Amino acid sequence: MKKHNFYAGPSILNEKVIKATADAVLDFAGTGLSLLEVSHRGKEFDAVMAETNQLFKELLDIPAEYEVVFVGGGASMQFCMVPYNMLRTKAAYLDTGTWASKAIKEAKLFGEVDVVASSKDKNYSYIPKNYTIADDVDYFHYTSNNTIYGTEIRKDPDVKARLICDMSSDIFSRPIDISKYDIIYGGAQKNLAPAGVTFAIVRKDALGKVERPIPTMLKYSTHIEKDSMFNTPPVLPIYSALQTLKWYKEMGGVKAMQKLNEEKAAILYNEIDRNRLFVGTAAEEDRSLMNVCFVMKEEYKELEAAFADFAIKERGMMGIKGHRSVGGFRASLYNAMPKSSVEALVAAMQEFEKKH
Repeated sequence: MKKHNFYAGPSILNEKVIKATADAVLDFAGTGLSLLEVSHRGKEFDAVMAETNQLFKELLDIPAEYEVVFVGGGASMQFCMVPYNMLRTKAAYLDTGTWASKAIKEAKLFGEVDVVASSKDKNYSYIPKNYTIADDVDYFHYTSNNTIYGTEIRKDPDVKARLICDMSSDIFSRPIDISKYDIIYGGAQKNLAPAGVTFAIVRKDALGKVERPIPTMLKYSTHIEKDSMFNTPPVLPIYSALQTLKWYKEMGGVKAMQKLNEEKAAILYNEIDRNRLFVGTAAEEDRSLMNVCFVMKEEYKELEAAFADFAIKERGMMGIKGHRSVGGFRASLYNAMPKSSVEALVAAMQEFEKKH
């Protein structure tokens, strides 16, 4: 039985990426050594780092005044690293889910935080609108895609404040106007690589404005100056990231990925809206293209466990169960998810509907 990987993260990678990484684990760049055991200072891995950085900038059309760094600690480390480097007096934050609220908690350790709006009142099922951002904030921070609740901000906000964004789960899924942002960051384990590496796109002239002393490892400038080599970088996930970036370029770039993602999401959302058993949990205008959340309609709640059992055990829909905060089901449709897997899930939903 074919397995379909709908896990929210770590999540699906393209088969070419997995194979290239596996080959390098056995023999990296013809060295006769494993990728797991070579020096990160060697010319072979130095070439990997340089190409990864170059392709990252090319695919996202990153302007010259920005640098891309690769660090450890996940997006959760960025929750404190951002305000450590950027918060002088006050920052604005939008609360749209679990990860946004965690970022808010960390920022409060460094200065005043104005939570401009929150959708917690309805279990984060929508994106707040019509909020006001004060003119005197150092930056406005938001989370573009909310993996647990299935909402997404798919356009760069049109605000006066400089932007900082956690794009862990939708980076490379659509074009971005990088020039609006001071920092874009994210864990790589959804749309880029295996867990273990975190990217940050940093506007260089935005740094150095805070007066507090910053530990060396938590300074963006440290990693920019040393080309992400201040300490030993996470070698294997960076290598995998390079393979993913090569695949994106081969596929036609970010605009091509956006078109494919819109097609995949439409197939599944159309079925959720048509099917008599299911209902989506996110506000229709804020639905995520990356994480599709849905539950059984109230009158069919008793069938939830049965569908989960059918989808996973009989149809190979792995990772389909929703997060405990929402319940029901969640299908993560990251860039590497093939359309055929989405169609297989829809077929399973239709088959279950006929039976019940």
